[in-house]
Amino acid sequence: MVDPDFVQQDFQRRLREIPLRGMGLSVDVYSPDLFELVNKLRERGLSPGYLEVFKATTTALTTVRQAVPGMPLAYHGEGLWITQPDVQASPFFQQDVGEMITQLNSIQSLWLNHECAMKQMAGYSFGTYVPPLYTPLSAEVVADNIATVQQAMDLQGRRVDGTAPLFLLELPPLTYFAAGTIPIPHFFRLVTARVPCGLVLDIGHLWTVYRYTAACRQVPLEQFVQEFLDEFPLDRVVEIHVAGLACHESVGGVEAGEGLPEWLDAHAAPIPSILFTMLEQVLAHSGLVSLRAVALEVDTKPIEMIVEEYAEAVRRFSLLVQQTMARGRAVEQTGLAPRPASVQEPMCQSDRQQLRDDYARYAQIISGQVPITGPEWQEVAAEVSGLTRYRTSYLPHEILHWGGDLAEMFPQTCRALAERSICLTEFVAFWFRSPRPLTHSYDFFLLKIERFLQFVTERAPEVRVCVQSEGDMLRLAYAQANEVGEPVMEMERTR
Repeated sequence: MVDPDFVQQDFQRRLREIPLRGMGLSVDVYSPDLFELVNKLRERGLSPGYLEVFKATTTALTTVRQAVPGMPLAYHGEGLWITQPDVQASPFFQQDVGEMITQLNSIQSLWLNHECAMKQMAGYSFGTYVPPLYTPLSAEVVADNIATVQQAMDLQGRRVDGTAPLFLLELPPLTYFAAGTIPIPHFFRLVTARVPCGLVLDIGHLWTVYRYTAACRQVPLEQFVQEFLDEFPLDRVVEIHVAGLACHESVGGVEAGEGLPEWLDAHAAPIPSILFTMLEQVLAHSGLVSLRAVALEVDTKPIEMIVEEYAEAVRRFSLLVQQTMARGRAVEQTGLAPRPASVQEPMCQSDRQQLRDDYARYAQIISGQVPITGPEWQEVAAEVSGLTRYRTSYLPHEILHWGGDLAEMFPQTCRALAERSICLTEFVAFWFRSPRPLTHSYDFFLLKIERFLQFVTERAPEVRVCVQSEGDMLRLAYAQANEVGEPVMEMERTR
């Protein structure tokens, strides 16, 4: 039986090792140019309290560390699908954890931030984040997987000051739907009752929770935020993110009857004013007592926009952030009262198998292969339009265009397919036709190359030499680009 009091005390011990960072930026090494961005900020007299850097090559991250020696750096991970019941059995899990720890050490990060989301499940792969099943079994698996990663960081991820990085679990965005049997705040309470992780509260992700659940039809946004924060384990929030929102290009700027835009998490887009209003409400909440940092997520955004938005955010929130962090420090001196929580017994193998089956059905439902079934999908079934948009617009766009447009990646092959009246949309059905064993750590660009070669070989075997040649050139260019730290092409990233 997990003792939630002991878990909470362990979290507090780890939290005390993290200094206050204030306001910063969550960035990508490649897009936009990080060093140009830092110089432009300095020209405006702006000095971020820290930079949270998205996963890249270890060489690229080491270069960043050397180029900004006085800048505190943090780490946004990718590819540890801690939502999945079988992730620890993956042949790549230990390798991926080891690489992550090497990168944490290379930049001397205080924490590992990772989305509570996945891009691979039950043998199916996706290009952008899919939220977990919000169920008690799912929460237990997430906590168990985080504990394994945290233990590895404790053993191998030491900083020069002797402290170990802390695992931070981020509230994921919703892309038109959410599935589960328990409220999202309760899910995170179950996780934090079992493992001493911190949390990242993304304000834009919180907006999508409001927009793509029944809440938007039941209560005003301000009331929703208040009720969500009252139930969410806000005392575990170490970092807050704020990023842009925009309508996805596959569906356009459609508005529903309630007048809310169909915004999704979009780091290249401007930050709408409503998110800053929500941020004010979050920072004012008395339960926010562990805050160490607030970051604007700006990867893929034009530098001029980043500088203006960061300047405005500093002007508007710097003092409030400092006051919130100071309030938390004062609470730490007296100690936090343990939070009541119901704790489940450790999962048995039959429970894990049940969750594997649940995620296999999840992947098949959202890709349109099977009808909506199961208790986790009752709310989705009652309002199916969001899932329909995901299946018919968002997901095909993801497979055909996101992370590399197929027509641009394989121009000769695509022309040859068109001459044979083979439509590229057939590739979407091929992609989700059946679960496939993983052959390497997750990389959507390489996966797209691999699957397209398989598709062409099956549908037009006489074009195989052409597609193989184009695929080899893409792989070579990708490897060279990763080595020198420059992108092969303009590739969108959604976290």
